[in-house]
Amino acid sequence: MTVFTPLALPDVILATPRRHGDARGYFCETYVQPLYAANGIACAFVQDNESLSALPGTVRGLHLQAPPFAQAKLVRVLSGAIFDVAVDVRAGSPTHGQWVGARLTADGGEQLFIPHGFAHGFCTLAPDTRVAYKVDAVYDKASERGIVWNDPDIAIDWTFGHGDAILSDKDRILPRLKDFDSPFVYGAA
Repeated sequence: MTVFTPLALPDVILATPRRHGDARGYFCETYVQPLYAANGIACAFVQDNESLSALPGTVRGLHLQAPPFAQAKLVRVLSGAIFDVAVDVRAGSPTHGQWVGARLTADGGEQLFIPHGFAHGFCTLAPDTRVAYKVDAVYDKASERGIVWNDPDIAIDWTFGHGDAILSDKDRILPRLKDFDSPFVYGAA
């Protein structure tokens, strides 16, 4: 049975599927729609994504998409390890600008659910880290938004300790939260 652990920000959930192991290895169910829905992850996932980051200290994020292409995500690690982060960007939210993070590893099988209204990013902690995630809306380039990974007002403790972060050119120039016009409003349907 999967263990669901709510984290400090509303609706951000750590899911850890139980692995059934023997001499051959293990088997686990990484997603069972009725079980996940009953535990606060009631999405109709429509797209699966995968990334490979060759070097530790690679930061991807903080990313999100604006409505109507807003994406909730269910993130897991296929090889290696990451520090995965969700940041509340909902205007008017009592936790606006706050973040929560979790270490996700291939060995542990943990998954992080990031709901709509939260920016998402991660930092790789091991070489050749592969990350897979489900989203509930298709990619839409025109809806892409983001917040710079090292915004001092958010003050994420990335914990990677590998010197300078490795970033894409696009992620280097994302705005700070104070300059971000959020398309999400707390309490709006």
